[in-house]
Order: sequence, then C-alpha cells, then structure tokens
Amino acid sequence: MAILKSYGVRLRESTPQFPRPNLCDNYKRRNVKWRSPQAAVIPNFHLPMRSFEVKNRTSADDIKSLRLITAIKTPYLPDGRFDLEAYDDLMHMQIENGAEAVIVGGTTGEGQLMSWDEHIMLIGHTVNCFGGSIKVIGNTGSNSTREAIHATEQGFAVGMHAALHINPYYGKTSLDGLISHFDSVLPMGPTIIYNVPSRTGQDIPPRVINNVAQSPNLAGIKECIGNDRIEQYTGNGIVVWSGNDDQCHDARWSHGATGVISVTSNLVPGLMRELMFGGKNPSLNAKLLPLIEWLFQEPNPVGLNTALAQLGVVRPVFRLPYVPLPLEKRVEFVNLVKEIGRENFVGKNDIQVLDDDAFILVGRY
Repeated sequence: MAILKSYGVRLRESTPQFPRPNLCDNYKRRNVKWRSPQAAVIPNFHLPMRSFEVKNRTSADDIKSLRLITAIKTPYLPDGRFDLEAYDDLMHMQIENGAEAVIVGGTTGEGQLMSWDEHIMLIGHTVNCFGGSIKVIGNTGSNSTREAIHATEQGFAVGMHAALHINPYYGKTSLDGLISHFDSVLPMGPTIIYNVPSRTGQDIPPRVINNVAQSPNLAGIKECIGNDRIEQYTGNGIVVWSGNDDQCHDARWSHGATGVISVTSNLVPGLMRELMFGGKNPSLNAKLLPLIEWLFQEPNPVGLNTALAQLGVVRPVFRLPYVPLPLEKRVEFVNLVKEIGRENFVGKNDIQVLDDDAFILVGRY
C-alpha cells in the first residue's frame, strides 16, 4: 500500500503543470492590432532563388554595348518536343556569323507556347552550351507580376545574363501599375524592357521608362513604336534597340539606336551584322527589305518558321496555332533566296518549296 501511495505522489509530481489562462490577458490579445510578419513587407524579398552569387553575373553595362541580338527560333521534333540538336546548330550559326546575344523564348522563339519548365530548361541549356561565347537573354516576362518574378529568379539562377520583360498584356494595368511591375523585377539583374503595343495593346510611354531608368539594372529598351521614339530616348542617354527589322538601319545610323533585336538575323546573321557594324549602307538595307517584308506579311514567327524549314535547318514542325505560309508565298521565298544569294543564308541544304503535306502541325505536346 505504501508503494502505491508513493507511486501516486511521483505521478502527480511528474505531470506537467500548465498555467491557467488569464481571461484578462485573452481580452488584451484580442484587442491588439494585428501586424503582418516582417518578411511579408520587405520589398524585393525574392524566394527561393535570391543568391547574390549566381553564375555568369553580368552588369547592365555589358548588355548596353550589344549591337546584334537575335531573337532565336525554337525548333521542334515531330511530336512537338524541343529539337535541341537543331537548336544547337542554329546557335552555332549565330555565333559563327557574329551575333552577340540571343533572346531565348521570346515571341520569335515561341515562349508563349512553352510551359515555364520548358522555358527555364531552354535558357539553362543555352547558357551551359553557349554562355561563354554569346550573351543569353531570357524572356522571363509575364502579364502576371508574380510569374515574372518567379521566372526571372529561375532564369538568373540557371545563369542567364539578362532578362527581357514585356508590359502586362490583355489584363492591362495603369501607368503606375507598369512602374510597380517593372520595379518588382529590375532588382534581380540586367533587364531589357520590351515595348510592342501591336501585341500587348498598350504602349509603354516615356513617363514610365524615365521613371524606371533610375534603376542601375535597366540595360535599355527594345522599342517598336518607331525611330522618333527611339531618338527621344537616346537623346536622354537611354540605350535602345530597334525592334523593327525594316527600320533598324536608320535607327542605328540616324537616330542613335545601339543596335537591333532581330528576327531576320535568324536567316542572314552575317548580313545583319554588317548592317549594324559597317556604317551606313542604304544599298544593303534596300537589298534586305524585300526579305523583311516577306517575313512579316503574317504575324511573326509564321514566316520565319516557314523559311527555316525551306532552308532545311529545322524540321517542318509547327506548334499550333502557327501554320506555314501558303504555297505561293513559299515560292516567293525561294526566289528571294536566289536574289540575295544562298550563301548568305544559314544552312547548307538546297532551298526547297516543300509540299503542303510536308508540314506537321502539333496541337498536343
């Protein structure tokens, strides 16, 4: 019996003793003003990829000096997956012919048809294979600021040298909203802002650019409004690349543009380099204008995809909703190649017209 009593005493002593709730304290806690966690209100608190030692760290000044930037095409296998072998060949051709940088996953590269996993993988692949020979600029923009932040974090984490950012499209915002959107991504690294109202439905006016230009990470603007707008910026010391191949010669040599972010250089990189580096050359510009007009008769990248397939450097595979140009337009391209000279175009295969049934259209991939 004594043993049982002593056991009971020990059990009571070992039982955790919790303080009784104080009703007055509960009342006070309920009436204290709630404060958000400190991390939630720190500006530019980027997670999970916010390393300050990412590989290939590049300054905005390194990007500002680029003259010829190619918006590189993304080729596909018959099932719609990336054809990395053909992509690598395209990259080699760009490097060999003097392109200084590429935009990966832009409109021309059909980033709008990629998952973000595909997008970041292709940026990382390009960096790992070619980042020592050419600057890699990842299109990590989005009409969602949250997505733009996350994709840009990932892009810099895999080594891209700079980011390309478009203004929010479709669900457009105010001018103050544009400033806040760009301010959310600029702290991460060198950035090119892309203004193309024909696609976004909204111009980025000088008021917005002049505001965000205070950031040391703004490398410059890809401007598609025209050469008058370009001269307005360059006169104020802001770096601009022409986004219009048909205007880039005059933009470069008469309006102060640094260079061009080009679609046409996918086809004739050597000639586009000469146009950007060789001084005023109205005869070369006139020689290229029919090709440029042919490329943009339908929304980009329809013409480019068709042309590269006819040149035999990519498979004739299209991710829908893009489809090839019709037969008569493909015949026109064959004649253009002959006029300009097959030796000036990428690839070594003979130019072909291609039958309609040679093209593969992929809706699920």
